[in-house]
Amino acid sequence: MLGGISIWQLLIVLGIIILIFGTKKLRNVGTDLGGAVKGFKKAMHEEEKEGDKKDADQPQAKVSHEDVGNTYDVQAEEKRAADAHTADRNEERK
Repeated sequence: MLGGISIWQLLIVLGIIILIFGTKKLRNVGTDLGGAVKGFKKAMHEEEKEGDKKDADQPQAKVSHEDVGNTYDVQAEEKRAADAHTADRNEERK
């Protein structure tokens, strides 16, 4: 296997790591890592529940046509005319 890592190379690296750190320290690192992953998953699960709960607590938007509102009459202009009008207003402000 050119460029690949064989099982024997992995076993040799694992043996060197065990000799350097010892099994007790590696066990502690594994326990800490496992606890961190478990805590992360728990936090994500709780956040999803809180997100669902927030959505359920808030009332849905309601549209009513009974209220008499203001009516605005607008006129559409061409883009060039609108840009010229905006430029005129900007010059007046200066």
